[in-house]
Amino acid sequence: MLAASLAACMTDSEQGGGQGGLVYTDDRGVANQPFPADYRAQLLAFLRTYLNNPAGIRDAAMAEPAQRTVGGRLRYVSCLRYNAREIDGSYRGVVQRAVVYVDARLDRMIEKVDDICAGAVYAPFPELEKLTR
Repeated sequence: MLAASLAACMTDSEQGGGQGGLVYTDDRGVANQPFPADYRAQLLAFLRTYLNNPAGIRDAAMAEPAQRTVGGRLRYVSCLRYNAREIDGSYRGVVQRAVVYVDARLDRMIEKVDDICAGAVYAPFPELEKLTR
């Protein structure tokens, strides 16, 4: 019963012309989005569960959230780069992700950033490099 309830809350963003992945918030389509003031804390909490091994991250950098069009809607997006340690202890290289916020809450992470992060200005993100399990 719980699984059915959760499945009803998730939608495939491809249906709305999105960038792929799952959407966990109810997107009311509001264009006037509030700035996600605690975006760093939200992102760190998310990455602690998203990454197989959140310890030992290298080369972490992030751009402050900026308004960008994602799936035809204006959203705050923060671009992120990092080099995560694999389960075997090796590193595969820096990856780039886009983090989308809806109503000031982390909504989803987009793996194929394409033009979303074009022109983003990155700054070191030392809190991510200090992340532990």
